[in-house]
Amino acid sequence: MTEKLDIMERRFGEISEKLSDAEIINDQTQYRELMKEYKNLAPIMEKYRMYKSAAADCKEAESLLAEGITDREFKEMAQAQYEESKRLAESCEQELKVLLLPKDPDDDRNVIMEIRGGTGGDEAALFANSMFRMYTMYAQLKGWKTEVISANPTELGGYKEIGFRVEGEGAYAKLKYESGVHRVQRVPETEAQGRIHTSAVTVAVLPEAEEVDVQINPADLEFQTYRSSGAGGQHINKTESAIRIIHKPTGTVVECQEERSQYKNKDKAMKMLYSKLYRAKLEERDSKIAEQRKIQVGSGDRSERIRTYNFPQGRVTDHRIGLTLYKLESFMNGECDEVFDALAVADSAAKLAASEDM
Repeated sequence: MTEKLDIMERRFGEISEKLSDAEIINDQTQYRELMKEYKNLAPIMEKYRMYKSAAADCKEAESLLAEGITDREFKEMAQAQYEESKRLAESCEQELKVLLLPKDPDDDRNVIMEIRGGTGGDEAALFANSMFRMYTMYAQLKGWKTEVISANPTELGGYKEIGFRVEGEGAYAKLKYESGVHRVQRVPETEAQGRIHTSAVTVAVLPEAEEVDVQINPADLEFQTYRSSGAGGQHINKTESAIRIIHKPTGTVVECQEERSQYKNKDKAMKMLYSKLYRAKLEERDSKIAEQRKIQVGSGDRSERIRTYNFPQGRVTDHRIGLTLYKLESFMNGECDEVFDALAVADSAAKLAASEDM
């Protein structure tokens, strides 16, 4: 491992020098590529330097103890330094193993998300709206942009389904564990007797795909136009600007009615189609990996109940990692990092354990 890290350290030094070169600064393409590599290497190098410093301190203290120190106070100080440095070095070594795991190539992609009301009727649709609000607020806290692609609202202010795009650095890395069934337990506003109802929504997270990721034969596409409509069938406009696209070989259907321009709706719908087909391609790949090892976190199984939101108790529980927080209000207001980060750590730990078993 240290040999690999030494090579990375030399590369990090080379990049640091190049980034201060005026010629490279003026070449924006080269500068962006080097900056991206620098940002990927920086946390690894920071941890490696901590590891080397701790290992050197541990070795120094070990040498002092080996000399047979007679002064009691000095011996205790050397022993304390040895134990603390050894603990820090071992901790850094474990963290470095995680940092050196192969990175998900999709982590830096933008995201297309779909939320659909499941069991629970109107209450499920209202919770779908709550979930959309939560993800939107989380994106705002991260400085990301969100854009609605398609929506099927209900008269009570919920969504039967809503699809939206999230644009920002590391969006997929943070949101990819959200695919699955989200269960809510709360008293609906329409419930006169105060009884707690259980309903659910399903969330799908798709890494935004480019045309180069998936090949689509234009002959395989069927385009349909229709009038955009809101809740209760009210027409938003009288022109057939809404677009529905059917990918005939797979039966995949996408639609967009958020823009007044048919061209813009078609562009958004195609982005969603590419992402759905790319996701299917990834799922096929991941199923082969899953045959070799059990994926514990982030399997993307949309039938899997992954989280429960219990409003009477103010509790949110992620069932995959057994994490319960009594911070439901702040979580629903977009403060989700404590759960999202815990999922990423659990996923890395599972991958590290799998790599050590192979």
